[in-house]
Amino acid sequence: MDPNSPDAQAELTRRHKAAATSVLGLIVATVLLSIVAYLGQPYFNELESRPIDWAFLILVLILGMGAVAWRRTKFAPARLQDIAGLAGVSGLVRTFEKTTLQLAILAAGIAVIGFVATLMTGQEFYTYRASAVALLVLAWSYPTKSSWIRAVQRYTGKPDEPPPPPEFPTSPDLGM
Repeated sequence: MDPNSPDAQAELTRRHKAAATSVLGLIVATVLLSIVAYLGQPYFNELESRPIDWAFLILVLILGMGAVAWRRTKFAPARLQDIAGLAGVSGLVRTFEKTTLQLAILAAGIAVIGFVATLMTGQEFYTYRASAVALLVLAWSYPTKSSWIRAVQRYTGKPDEPPPPPEFPTSPDLGM
């Protein structure tokens, strides 16, 4: 399918809208978890737990860095070029959508882990920290339509003809 065809543009628009709406919904959900943690402060029983603190910090760190690694792996140029060659525009756009949703769900998981730690310990800062990391991941993974269009153009466009070979210099001394 030609990347400039109406069908390709319609599919790109539809999938982009679905991914962007999902990411925005998870941003709202993350903020709501923080609000619930703030409003629930009087109802929490405080519990000091070093193992939960360390487990929380390590888990959020691993998931946050894992989101970076996941995106870099899924959006690697060689991988996208192979997908475009095998599945065309629709496969490329499907990959963009799936990867964006996977990252958004990972970010939501980070926020939920923070909220669960808050419920376990009664300390709302777990939710705030996890929500901050989740919001960073969500903002970083938010799909911009212009970047999707540029990537589709880049990976599905026809390769240019190679430049002509250079002409060898001629010299009057060589008799050519």
